[in-house]
Amino acid sequence: MAPGIRLIELDSPARIQAELSAQLPSEPIQAAAIVQQRLKDGGAELQRRLSAAYQGVADAWSLGVVKIPAVVIDRRYVVYGDSDVNRALARIDAYRRTQP
Repeated sequence: MAPGIRLIELDSPARIQAELSAQLPSEPIQAAAIVQQRLKDGGAELQRRLSAAYQGVADAWSLGVVKIPAVVIDRRYVVYGDSDVNRALARIDAYRRTQP
């Protein structure tokens, strides 16, 4: 990915939760113990992933992203329906050229 580009995957928190809850037994006490162990085993890296995932969701909401895919440029312009950053940049540049 190009420098200065940040990719936010809004489903990251759900994917991490799915990892933590994969193949758990139906017995709640055992399941809780396994999840606790997975959290412990994941250590700082898992904490970093969780933090980044939820921060990304919060940042997208604060920018007003209402649907996906979306490319946000300069925290000001949003291109919906296209996840190709280069194409989104070209569309924004074309728009900027038409504005006084």
